[in-house]
Amino acid sequence: MNRIESELLGISARAYDYVKGCEKELSEIFAGIDTIEAAGQARVLAAFQHEGVALRHFAPTTGYGYDDIGRDGLDRVFAEAMEAEDALVRPQITSGTHAIFIALSGLLEPGDTMLSLTGKPYDTLEKAIGLEGNEYNSLARMGVKYAQIDLVDGHIDLDGAKKALFPEVKVVYFQRSRGYSWRNALTPEEMLPAFELARSIAPNAFIVVDNCYGGFTRCHEPTYYGADIIIGSLIKNLGGGIAPTGGYIAGTKRAIERIEMKLTVPGMGREVGSYAGSYAPFYQGLFMAPHVTAQAVKSAVLFARVFEKAGMVSMPSSTDPRSDIVQSLRFKSADALISFCRSIQKAAPVDSFVQPEPWDMPGYTSKVIMAAGAFVQGSSIELSADAPIVEPYTAYVQGGLTYAHGRIGVMYALDDLINIGEIAI
Repeated sequence: MNRIESELLGISARAYDYVKGCEKELSEIFAGIDTIEAAGQARVLAAFQHEGVALRHFAPTTGYGYDDIGRDGLDRVFAEAMEAEDALVRPQITSGTHAIFIALSGLLEPGDTMLSLTGKPYDTLEKAIGLEGNEYNSLARMGVKYAQIDLVDGHIDLDGAKKALFPEVKVVYFQRSRGYSWRNALTPEEMLPAFELARSIAPNAFIVVDNCYGGFTRCHEPTYYGADIIIGSLIKNLGGGIAPTGGYIAGTKRAIERIEMKLTVPGMGREVGSYAGSYAPFYQGLFMAPHVTAQAVKSAVLFARVFEKAGMVSMPSSTDPRSDIVQSLRFKSADALISFCRSIQKAAPVDSFVQPEPWDMPGYTSKVIMAAGAFVQGSSIELSADAPIVEPYTAYVQGGLTYAHGRIGVMYALDDLINIGEIAI
């Protein structure tokens, strides 16, 4: 057998053969991922064609950005591709957390209640909401009330939700991906009963879904099932590994009309905002997103299968349905966890020579190690891994612009974990 990876990258024949054997077991699962990719690609292509995207849409603008056809066209293409009525897509949105805060700030007013039905939100949102600290301009400081219903065994607690909901709730919030929680990502299909429950009790509430890591991992987005707003970063799935920055907010016109006034300023909203760089990477990134996301999902499945067979615990398993690009793996020690992340860094095309160290990362409550040798700083759709250095020692690996690269990452990690005695095959 031709072992190109072994010859060029120093991967052992043992790791190569083991990974290739696992790969052969996944053909049916990979075929299902291809079906999801096809659905997403068809939706994106239809959106481009309906908008009549042309070279003029890529041109930069300056100043106030009035009548910016690239910006406005990108909004419409995203909206259709994400099965929404409207969208706001902006390079100036710095992260998924920023996009979520813009959306929540636009929908909520002093005295309003936000109810999370997926428990405590991701770490970086704690100060933004006001759950941690007393930051200026947090939702809590602005007079917004917050409540949550925890998940039960990784699933939405409908009985608990029914007791917590009341007609005046303004935002019902869902986090699709697991963050640093030990659970599977929620599928849009799983969210549907909770959407319907919220509609029946609080008909005027906005249903908001943190869609980070989840776009194009299923045949339909949460908007298809009734979410008012879905939100994400463009350096995750929807940027296709090409968008250099930015975020998106997509959903109903009723919701977007409120949010756009928080995006800039009341009275101007989406009508202003220029971009002196080309819009081409954002259009092209969205076009590539279904394929690149499928490559990342296949890589995650392979990580799960290889390390499950080697005796490790994974979440989700290699046979579970997937609703995000994240794969969780548990280790016996902090040293093994750190070794794994260093293996992922070693597999990177950028900064492969760097050795990651745990550090106090802004927005997190414990030291975090991050492996991210990416073309775009912090990109999660590129092969990367991160982990808080706390028990149980769990790494969260995601991304892979190509499946072939994801497979190399698996091989590097397998070799290194065997060498330190964490696993044996």
